[in-house]
Amino acid sequence: MTPGRRLPLLLGAALALLTLAAYLPALRNGFVNLDDGLYVTGNPQVQQGITRASAAWALTANVANNWHPLTLLSHQLDCQLFGLEPAGHHATSLLLHLANTLLLFAVLRGMTGALWRSAAVAALFAVHPAHVESVAWVAERKDVLSALFWILAMAAWTGYTRRPSPGRYLLAALMMILGLMAKPMVVTLPFALLLVDVWPLERRGLGWRRLIVEKLPLLALSAAASLVTLRFQRTSLAPLDLVPWSLRLANAAVSYAAYLGKLLLPRNLAVFYPIPLAIPAWQVVAATALLAALTALAVWKARRAPWLLVGWLWFLGTLVPVIGLVQVGRQAMADRYTYLPSIGLFVAIVWGIAALARERRAVIVAASAAVILALAAGTWIEAGYWRDSVTLYRHALAVTRGNYVAHVGLAKALVAKRDWEGAAEQYRAALALRPGLGEARAGLEAVLKAKPRT
Repeated sequence: MTPGRRLPLLLGAALALLTLAAYLPALRNGFVNLDDGLYVTGNPQVQQGITRASAAWALTANVANNWHPLTLLSHQLDCQLFGLEPAGHHATSLLLHLANTLLLFAVLRGMTGALWRSAAVAALFAVHPAHVESVAWVAERKDVLSALFWILAMAAWTGYTRRPSPGRYLLAALMMILGLMAKPMVVTLPFALLLVDVWPLERRGLGWRRLIVEKLPLLALSAAASLVTLRFQRTSLAPLDLVPWSLRLANAAVSYAAYLGKLLLPRNLAVFYPIPLAIPAWQVVAATALLAALTALAVWKARRAPWLLVGWLWFLGTLVPVIGLVQVGRQAMADRYTYLPSIGLFVAIVWGIAALARERRAVIVAASAAVILALAAGTWIEAGYWRDSVTLYRHALAVTRGNYVAHVGLAKALVAKRDWEGAAEQYRAALALRPGLGEARAGLEAVLKAKPRT
C-alpha cells in the first residue's frame, strides 16, 4: 500500500478509535423516560420486530408527532436483534454516528482534496459534547440515521456534479428521500447542496439559474415533506396566544447565539431548555447584533475565504426548521438540533484557522489535538449523564433555571423508584414554576394517593 493511501486509512482508524472511546459510557446506559417509551419500551408495534404487519404500521404511524418510518423500522430491527436490552440499542446509534463521522471525512476530502482539514472537521463532529444527545438518547435515533443519508446524498451529489447523469441525480434524490423518512429536518438539504456548489465544488460558472433549476425536484421533495410534517405535528403546534410571534422571533435570535456559544464552548448542556415567558430586550439586541456582524464578516471575506460564508450560511440555514418560528413543543432550543448544522461551523473554523496559520503547522496541530481530546473528555462525561432518568434530570436541573420539564421528568423517575417524597417535592417545584401545569398537578395528586400513610 502506498503512503498516499495509508495515511487516510490511518486517520480513519484514529477517528474510529476516538469516537468509540469517547462514547464508551453510552453503552452502559439504560433507557430514559423521555420518548424512549414512545419509540421502544412502551411501543408494542416496535417490540414485535420487523414483520409484515409492523412494517406496514411503520409506514403510516404517527409517533411523537412525526412521520419517520425508516426510524421506526430501525427501532424494530433493534428489538428483533436485542429485545429490550438497552446496550444493543445504544450500540446501533453509536455505530451510525461512527459511520457518519467516517463518511463525513471521506466526503469532505473528496470535495476539497484537503486531507488534514477534513479529518479535523470529522473529529470535531465525532466528539463534540453537543452531539451526545443525538447519540446517547435512544429516541433520537432519527438524528444519526437521517444524517447518514444526508451525507450519502452529498457524496452522490458530488459524483453527479463531476459526471452528470440521470442515474447519479436519482441516487442523490433517493438518499434525500431516505433521509426524510428518518427525520424531516433533511428538508434543508437542497439549500446545503447549493452552498457546496459555490464552494468547494466551484460550480458558479454554470450560472445561478441552472444551479437553482437543477435543485427544483429536490425542493419539491422538501415541500412535500414539510406538508406531511405539518399535518402530523398540527396537534403539537403552539398557538400564537401561548407563544406569540414577538417571543418566537426573540427566541430565534437568542437561540442562534446560544447554539453558537455551546458549539464554541460546550458547557451547561441539558436535555431540555424551557422557552421563557419573556426574553430581555438587551439579549435580543445583543444576539441580533452578533449574528449581523458575523454575517457581514462572512460576506466581506467571501471572495478570498468562500468557506467562511458557506460554513456560516450552512449553520444558519440548516437550523431554520427547528429555530422556533414554527413552535413545536415547549423547548427554546435543543442540543440535538446542532447535529447537522454544526458541520458548517466546523468547516468555517477549521479552514479559517488553516488559512491564518500556514507557517505554524506544528503549533496548530498540537493545539487542535488538545482541543479534540478535551472535547472527547467532555463527551465521555456528558454521555454518563444519560445513564438513567434520575441522573439525566438532576444534571439538567443543576445547569438550567426554571426547568419545570426536568422537575416533572425527575418526579416520574422517582415514582418508578417508589420515592414518593422525592417525587412530590419535584412535582411541587414544577408547579411553583408553572402553576397551571396540569401534568404536574395530576402527578402530585397521584403520588399523594399512592404514598403510604404513616
